[in-house]
Amino acid sequence: SGVAWNESHHCRLLAGLVPDQFQMCRRNLEVMHSIVRAAHQTKSICQKTFADMRWNCSSVQRAPSFGPDLLKGTRESAFVYALAAAAVTHSIAQACTSGELPLCSCGSIPSEVPGPDFRWGGCGDNLRYGLQLGSAFADSPLKSSKLGTQALRAMNLHNNAVGRQVLSDSLDTKCKCHGVSGSCSVKTCWKGLPNLGEIASDLKSKYLAAIKVTHRLLGPRKQLIPKEMDVRPVKETDLVYLINSPDYCTPNPHLGSLGTQDRQCNKTSVGSDSCNLMCCGRGYNTYTEEVVERCHCKYHWCCYVVCKKCRRKVERYVCK
Repeated sequence: SGVAWNESHHCRLLAGLVPDQFQMCRRNLEVMHSIVRAAHQTKSICQKTFADMRWNCSSVQRAPSFGPDLLKGTRESAFVYALAAAAVTHSIAQACTSGELPLCSCGSIPSEVPGPDFRWGGCGDNLRYGLQLGSAFADSPLKSSKLGTQALRAMNLHNNAVGRQVLSDSLDTKCKCHGVSGSCSVKTCWKGLPNLGEIASDLKSKYLAAIKVTHRLLGPRKQLIPKEMDVRPVKETDLVYLINSPDYCTPNPHLGSLGTQDRQCNKTSVGSDSCNLMCCGRGYNTYTEEVVERCHCKYHWCCYVVCKKCRRKVERYVCK
């Protein structure tokens, strides 16, 4: 992320680029800041989104050297591929809007007729340009590589497309008010994308409802179809996976499971972060921690805030 990205030889600094990505880097150096930013966002947002689950996405830190949990067609890899594909498109679309990229600018004015209380204006996110470059970058390793089986490449391409579809569906009208004393007599509106955390939340729901598939001939070509006969056909917004995940309760390097020993759990929760589920029934240890916080804050005219420091004891629960 400290690279200037102003010389084509900088493209050699990124390990793991396939030839098509390398050529894209050389031709579109100015886009690489957005792509690197998307990679960082994918890592941090994935870990934040799954912080309350047994699999907490910690393995994404090893990218691009993924472990078995992200290489073998699990539902976890489905989520990571979808989020990464959405992140690249999101980052490029917003870089256009902020003026970072010389070859694109604001998104085009929507074709729908504005309502009586607003007009189109502002600078919308350039989703079309983001989709064009984002899909070229994210999909090229899967199209040009012979790594992995044909089924795995089909699965990853499908999940990349799901990530971009969820992002496209999230494009929404955002407005700014004008008028005397904020009366909002006139609104200027544009089409904007939500933050990537919201996209990750939508994709997590799809992860929980992901469909196990097999890759086999259906008519003239191979397609991803549900493994179970009584499951509905796969839609373009369904995440799909090929193999079942480990339970992530105990360490197993062959499956990519780190286990949940020493993970913090929530004693009062009944969800996936509860001590019973997180610790897989092994029980937990309790310890007390002293936390220092700002408190009794007072605003002084003009213009600063003075706070005191308070100490309090907090109970933590950690899986055995």
